[in-house]
Amino acid sequence: MITEDHLKGISIFVQSADAGGFTQAALRLGLSKSGVAKTVMRLEERLGVRLFNRTTRRFALTADGQAFYETCSRILGELEGAQDALSSHHLSPRGLLRIDLPVVFGRRWLLPVILEIAARHHDLSLEIKFTDRRIDPVDDAVDLVVRIGDLEDSSTLIARQLGIQQSILCASPDYIRRYGSPQSIDDLSRHDCIVFASGRQPLPWWFADPNGGMIALPVSGRITTNDSDAICEAAIAGQGIVQLATWLIADHVREGRLCQVLPQIQTRGFPIHAIWPRSRLTAPKVRVVIDELVSRFLPEPPWNKN
Repeated sequence: MITEDHLKGISIFVQSADAGGFTQAALRLGLSKSGVAKTVMRLEERLGVRLFNRTTRRFALTADGQAFYETCSRILGELEGAQDALSSHHLSPRGLLRIDLPVVFGRRWLLPVILEIAARHHDLSLEIKFTDRRIDPVDDAVDLVVRIGDLEDSSTLIARQLGIQQSILCASPDYIRRYGSPQSIDDLSRHDCIVFASGRQPLPWWFADPNGGMIALPVSGRITTNDSDAICEAAIAGQGIVQLATWLIADHVREGRLCQVLPQIQTRGFPIHAIWPRSRLTAPKVRVVIDELVSRFLPEPPWNKN
């Protein structure tokens, strides 16, 4: 029979694994480090196995601990989800919601939706951060993250795809008048390309190959920057050809400030996901944002509707 103490021990074990140590787990739980450690030790004694390898330099799950963690994490998440699912019928979103958004996409397309939600739910408080680096919602104590790109496998996170970021090649009408339009990918080497740079390293442009795979094409030009808005402004100013997401340039193309080039060439798409810790599976404050984003972005993204 599983007692309340057993469940408490399992919960503290999962929190310790998520936090990467007893010290951080104790801070999250509002307990002493020694209390957390003793609880896990009692759990190990009941199970008859060692769950963590603990040294002064290393804290990691054993093979038995990893298997036990995956089962316990899933079950605790399902229990909390079931509880929240019942509560969500009676509770409106409330409390502090910590959200982490990509910088340009977040400001342009996600923030307006989130602010509308906040206007409807006055018991909901927001802590919003904008960053493009990858974070772990569990380690950073964030309720909801939106990221563009492929996901890493994680048993502690849930993800909901919000769509695909598609990119196109374009340039200003003035640039095309002066230098012409490329007729093939190979022609790009003879044009100024405005390139996104990570650190000092320009990122390649991705295209589909004839066999259904993807190829990375190094491109160069007189302007590199680490800001997508700046790349867009430079293109509008006639400084070169760009490869940018349709969510950023759709209005400029529709209104004639930019013209698509090489429309027959397929570029690589990157998935857009909402990501949240499994333990917050259906918390009303998280669920209301996810549901609203899904309704706004699927099946057709808003930048394609005008």
